[in-house]
Amino acid sequence: MESSQARIAEVLRANQSKLIDRWAEILSAAVGHQVFALELRRELEELFTLIVRTIDGQDESAAGELRAVLAELSRDRARRGFSPRETALGVFSLKDAAYELVAGADDLVAEYVAFARTIDDLGLYTFETFVAAREQVITDQAESMLELSTPVVRLWDGIIAVPLVGTLDSARTQLVMEKMLDALVATEAEHAVIDITGVPTVDTEVAQHLLKTVVAARLMGAECIITGIRPQIAHTIVSLGIEFGDVPTMQTLADGLKHALRSSGLKVVAV
Repeated sequence: MESSQARIAEVLRANQSKLIDRWAEILSAAVGHQVFALELRRELEELFTLIVRTIDGQDESAAGELRAVLAELSRDRARRGFSPRETALGVFSLKDAAYELVAGADDLVAEYVAFARTIDDLGLYTFETFVAAREQVITDQAESMLELSTPVVRLWDGIIAVPLVGTLDSARTQLVMEKMLDALVATEAEHAVIDITGVPTVDTEVAQHLLKTVVAARLMGAECIITGIRPQIAHTIVSLGIEFGDVPTMQTLADGLKHALRSSGLKVVAV
């Protein structure tokens, strides 16, 4: 069955070089500062060939290949910091170049409208793929930041420290718990000092997250000591009626280390 866009596909194919030149010219105004001319030309040539094969209707595999190329192009643009508009224009701008070519050809109006709708669908698909890729990039970066902001440090034989900086939410608490428990097993530590000096505020939710971490450590046979209780945080804890129960709390990390050493039967003396 002949495609309803077969004739315009022939026109596009016959004017391929001219169309790609104009397409690249229009697109360069938007993204040319980020894409090298040769790279842009190569990408457009590949897209053009697949688009013509798709609208021609003679190659059933062309549509799938085209979407795969567009998806990879969108992911590449997302990783390189392009905007959604710049990425989608890579497809949409072909309509402008094609319109300039067929303008005045009344017998191609209906086919051009169908062609434009096809390009619109491809442009929207590109936009959606770009957004999904950008969200994944953001998620990966957030996970990396969590890893970097939640170190576990060995202070002494049998004593580890978990210095926390920033907001403590459910996701981060889970990461803190996992890393601390892994460190307890790896170092055979009996004491974990959780330092919250870098945590800006302690509310009921943060306190609950800390207590969950303490309970998890106790199940592993280790004692947790919470340090970094500044006067402002102490006032907030009292105002909220938060109870840490029998969990040792200290003002500084040094105090927490001294407590852990005493509990281990050790002490530090001047030489």
